[in-house]
Amino acid sequence: MTTYTARPVDPTALKELRSADDAGRGMVPYPDEEGGAPLRCCLRRSAPGERIALVSYAPLRRWAAETGVEPGAYDERGPVFVHAEECGGPAAGSGYPFAGAHRVLRRYSAEGYILGGELVDALDDEAFDRAFADPAVVLVHVRAVEYGCFFFEVRRA
Repeated sequence: MTTYTARPVDPTALKELRSADDAGRGMVPYPDEEGGAPLRCCLRRSAPGERIALVSYAPLRRWAAETGVEPGAYDERGPVFVHAEECGGPAAGSGYPFAGAHRVLRRYSAEGYILGGELVDALDDEAFDRAFADPAVVLVHVRAVEYGCFFFEVRRA
C-alpha cells in the first residue's frame, strides 16, 4: 500500500486566481461569517470571520498546460473557495481533507482523458490504491458528490 498526498491548488495558480480567475473575473473577497467553507488553498474548512473568495478554477486545464497535453472536452471549470490573501498552504501531515462524506475519485490518463471514477465512502490509501491500480492513471481528482465540485488532486508518485 502506498501513501498518497492531497495536493492543494498550486501557489502560483492561487496568485493568478486572486487577480483573475479561470473565467476571467476579478476576485471578490468577503468575510465568511459562519465558517465551514472548504478552502482549496490550505485544504481545511474556513473559520468564522476569515476573508475568503469563491473563484472559478479549471484544475485539468492547469494540469494539462503544465504537462503539455490538451484536455479537450474534459476541460471544465467550477467554483472553489480560497483565502483572499496568501495563507501558507496545508498543515504538514494533515492527511486526506474533506473526508467526512461520500466522494468521487475521478481518474485521468496522461493524455487528459477520464478513465472512470468511483464513489467512495472513505478517503483512504485503499481508495487511492484502487484508483491507481490501472497503470494508465496518472491523476485523480477528488470531488464532492452533491455538487461535483473539485476538492483536491492526487498524482501518481
